[in-house]
Amino acid sequence: MLSKHRELFIFICMLIIVPLAGEPQIHPFGGDFQNFRVSFGSPLFLLFLLWLRRVPMVVSGLCTGITVVLFRALLDVIGGMDFFPALYLHVPTFFYYFTYAICFATLRLNDMPITTQAMKIACYAIGAEVIASIAELYSMDFFLGTHAAIINLSVLTRLTGIAFLRCFFILSFFFLSQLYITEIHLSHESREKNRLTMLIAGLYEEVFELQKTLRNAETATHDCYGVYEELRVLHSMESLPRITQEVLRIAGEVHEIKKDNQRIYAGLSELTNNHHMSDYLSAPELCHLIVSTQKKYARRLDKNITFLTNLSPELPDIHVYTMLSILNNLAANAVEAIHQKGTISITMRRSVTEDLILEVQNTGSSIPLRRLAQIFRPGYTTKYDSTGRASSGVGLTYIKTLAESLGGSITAASDGTSQVLFKVTLPLAQIAPQNEMTPPATTNAETIGKKGFSS
Repeated sequence: MLSKHRELFIFICMLIIVPLAGEPQIHPFGGDFQNFRVSFGSPLFLLFLLWLRRVPMVVSGLCTGITVVLFRALLDVIGGMDFFPALYLHVPTFFYYFTYAICFATLRLNDMPITTQAMKIACYAIGAEVIASIAELYSMDFFLGTHAAIINLSVLTRLTGIAFLRCFFILSFFFLSQLYITEIHLSHESREKNRLTMLIAGLYEEVFELQKTLRNAETATHDCYGVYEELRVLHSMESLPRITQEVLRIAGEVHEIKKDNQRIYAGLSELTNNHHMSDYLSAPELCHLIVSTQKKYARRLDKNITFLTNLSPELPDIHVYTMLSILNNLAANAVEAIHQKGTISITMRRSVTEDLILEVQNTGSSIPLRRLAQIFRPGYTTKYDSTGRASSGVGLTYIKTLAESLGGSITAASDGTSQVLFKVTLPLAQIAPQNEMTPPATTNAETIGKKGFSS
């Protein structure tokens, strides 16, 4: 519906603007052809023909031609001329717009973007204007009795020159506007793609949470049924207390919850385990997405944080959602841990043992050395919201579980004062496309990783 309303709005604008634009005019011919005018009406008519997609061009030419004739006749009536003679005087103009639309309607654009077919459109526009101008000249000869419609080389050259200048002007404007609109659309699509990518990456962590819930539900069901069995042994079937039946009912409800969660887990697992080539991105693209997201997060928290990256050039494409779920957790933890000002450095390199080494180091915060051994424990957290409620404490636990499930590991280090370093090691065979698992061009990946961070 919005598209139809847009087309109707453009169509009405065409019927209003084209007659108005036709009034500022020049007369390139003298003598019998002095009534032949050149104005901005026709180039703007071309612009509207390119914009309108649903309205047939012949209909646009018919309606525009009638509107222009009526508008010019009314202006002459205002100037003191009778209506019908004024209308008859401007009838040749109708044939100009109608012929122009018929000629341009023969243009058949292929499925390629309209901006790549500029030369084809320009040639058709110039040809359509020349033919439409000739049709107007002959109609002037027929209706006004000039008897001088002689199209020679001089007249044809002048008509072609005028058509070229007018088409060049309006097509330049049209294609510039199209390129601008395309850039806006690409920017919007890029933002939407990044948003969806981060959303899917978050699903990986939710799958881990759901898996933990399934284990808890299974344990709760088993424990409830164990209590029921113990109570049943202590009492005969006739004298079972009501609480025994309640325990059995609770066990059944927890079991139903577990089955519901299993169905959800099966769907999410299929989504997160179904890797396609489109699920892989290069290391620079991954880091750009993370840095862009975390910069916004830091600004929202009113923190002054500088982000640095150091990426080895020989890295293959990496599974985007697995890496983002790890990297986003580590980067977000660093942003939250930094008090007011600090630096977050992200390093990715390829080791000689075909592992991906990911390091996230930040300044402006620290972890007490006595707590380093506890930070990967489920439920452990040092973060609280504004109401004093503790965080879930599953982020680092999730990363550790995921890394180990892929055959990797994660370690943490801190100087105890102002620096924290997390190092994740993952086998590239688990996170890179198999066709990209080629040996590195050089064997100094470890050396590259030890160089200074670059922005």
